[in-house]
Amino acid sequence: MKKLYVLLFLIAFNSVSAQSNTEVYLLDIENNNEKIELVNLKNISNNKGYDNQPSFYDDNTIIFSSTREGQTDIAQYNIEEGNISYITNTTSGSEYSPLKIPGKEAISAIRLDTTGLQRLYQYDSKKQKSSVLLEDLKVGYHVWYNEHIIISSVLVDNRMDLVVSNLKDKTNHTLHKNVGRSLHKIPNTDVVSFISKEKDTWVIKSIHPISGAIQEIKPVPLKIEDMFWLNDGTMIVGLGKIIAKFNPKNDKDWSVLHRFTQDEINEISRIAVSKDGNHLAIVSEESPAIIVQKQVDTFNKADLDGFASCYSKNVVVCNFPSDTLYTGNETLKSNYKRFLANNQSKVTVTKRIVMGNKVIDQENAVVNGKQKQQVAIYEVKNGKIISMSFIPHNEDHPEAEKIVQEQLEAYNARNIDDFVNTFSDTVKAYDYPTKLNMDGKEQLQKIFSGFFSQTPDLHCEIKNRIVIGNMVIDEEFVTANGDNFSAVALYKINGDKIDKMYFIR
Repeated sequence: MKKLYVLLFLIAFNSVSAQSNTEVYLLDIENNNEKIELVNLKNISNNKGYDNQPSFYDDNTIIFSSTREGQTDIAQYNIEEGNISYITNTTSGSEYSPLKIPGKEAISAIRLDTTGLQRLYQYDSKKQKSSVLLEDLKVGYHVWYNEHIIISSVLVDNRMDLVVSNLKDKTNHTLHKNVGRSLHKIPNTDVVSFISKEKDTWVIKSIHPISGAIQEIKPVPLKIEDMFWLNDGTMIVGLGKIIAKFNPKNDKDWSVLHRFTQDEINEISRIAVSKDGNHLAIVSEESPAIIVQKQVDTFNKADLDGFASCYSKNVVVCNFPSDTLYTGNETLKSNYKRFLANNQSKVTVTKRIVMGNKVIDQENAVVNGKQKQQVAIYEVKNGKIISMSFIPHNEDHPEAEKIVQEQLEAYNARNIDDFVNTFSDTVKAYDYPTKLNMDGKEQLQKIFSGFFSQTPDLHCEIKNRIVIGNMVIDEEFVTANGDNFSAVALYKINGDKIDKMYFIR
């Protein structure tokens, strides 16, 4: 079983904190010889903009929030028929986090009015009417315990508190302060799970909404916001392109349930499972590769507005690794306006490496008939490029690739002497861009001597390689002690030795 702490070495997890372009995907859950498999990935929202917060109305119907024409309404997807229809069309506001109300043909959802008022509403499916459920609470997220008890994450100052509301006697009781958005009934129990943010390490806990009894279940890996329960009591969470699982009854730690290889799956931000356990819905941000390609295409069309829209308001543009040239979308737009007005140019991507929310492009640029090569490293967050770092092709280093290849072969042979010999005495290693984590050949030898001796199955396969001047950029797939993971290593050559290494994980 693969241990998740090894895989976390690679994952750059980002919570969705803004309405970026997101899509809702559906998968079938299959149990083959007691092994859970996720198959038949399908984009069911397929809509430009925000599609999020799915839940199962029944085993054949998914409801979710979907933005159209500037407002967010409740959409529903019929699994058998494969079509979408809209349940609401609320011009005075937008609806979020829809859930089936127990015992009724009705839906509850958070409505954010154009006035700024945020309340939990009930939407009657037959009468096409809506009414406020909780008048005085600014509900962020909720779950139904039964037909008259709601557990909510309620916005209070700069946090959310866990509140139990009884619709019969109209009472509200705060049972826990500083909680997350993920609230779920635990299968085959009378308790509800939530994520406690009281301490630096977030913890999944359970609460009995009647007695108020709280028990700790398991710390979450990193600071993830969302989790869900399978029918057998297994918890699942999304981590980048991975779905991880943990069963409190049987497991000691988190392990990998499924790893997505599809480009369209990027940062998994929401998870929902049908009651019959046959279907799983996830939400994924638009792929960083799609966003980066969009800025390439708009640049080549001289579409300045479209190009600038791919970048965040506070984008940072620099020379590798962190020599800032300028910041801000307005400055970027002004600079490229002058460039496009005075030059005929076209960029072609010759190689591309994608690692988490970072895209590394080897680019061939033709400017006024003259060719030049460069590498651009893009970092994407919430659907926008937040940083762009350039590596220019100043002059060739004919031995650069050969030196890095010798280092790779010594690594795979676990030959510490040959491996160390490819590095300079002053070699430094960084987590990209500038976090120093190793300094000098002596420290390198100490670290890798132990690693080589303790890892008999160690092997690194190069999936993609970019060579530019005195730099070699490798997309690596590493096997170590039965685990597999990917990373990107950037090697800078000085003379005949590797002088600096930068890792993107």
